[in-house]
Amino acid sequence: MAEVHLHYEIDGAEFSTAGEASGAMKKSLRLMGLPADVIRRCSICMYEGEINAVIHAGGGEADVYVRPEGVRIVISDHGPGIPDVEAAMQEGWSTASAEVRALGFGAGMGLPNMKRYSDEFVIDTQVGRGTTVTLDIRVGG
Repeated sequence: MAEVHLHYEIDGAEFSTAGEASGAMKKSLRLMGLPADVIRRCSICMYEGEINAVIHAGGGEADVYVRPEGVRIVISDHGPGIPDVEAAMQEGWSTASAEVRALGFGAGMGLPNMKRYSDEFVIDTQVGRGTTVTLDIRVGG
């Protein structure tokens, strides 16, 4: 199988569209015949990243690269960046607003879940410039 590249715009203007990119990716991975566990892990990572981009950055974009050895997901935004990555990696730590929490989001599990369900996890963030999270989920990993 040659590498397949999927691209998704993450609309940050409307919470009602949050999850559309991860749903579309999940459908594409199923059509490609990837193992169910890989699809589940990719879906969790993509959804958490998508929600983070909506909550904290007003949207962004996701690029998914499907290769024989696994899937790479790159989620980028041009939001405020993460001033304290170590704190952001702690379960339950969140900078989400009260309004976002009232909608059932912002529990502080996004980045920890992304790390937990990926085989490789890298955050590149600059305050005032945005954040890019790169995740690798291996087939058989």
